[in-house]
Amino acid sequence: MSAWAAARREAYTSHQDASTSLVAVTARTNRQKANQDPTTWMPPAPSATCRYLTEWTATKLRWGLNADQPEIDTLNVYAGGPCPESIAHCLPAA
Repeated sequence: MSAWAAARREAYTSHQDASTSLVAVTARTNRQKANQDPTTWMPPAPSATCRYLTEWTATKLRWGLNADQPEIDTLNVYAGGPCPESIAHCLPAA
């Protein structure tokens, strides 16, 4: 992202046009997650896990962001386990 033009960085940080971009959570949950990815953090409500992973994946795809191997491994574990029916839908970012 550091190589992105200023307009693209601004679009990424405020891409409110994607319904999955912003999910209301408590301040406590937001602090707990901080800048962690699915490798080290999952939503406290197990019922939210598949949605979180699907939206995480959609955001990565939408913006052409890379995932490191531990992140990919975690996503694969959930895709092959509790979230086999989850599908990430996204449109490429402008």
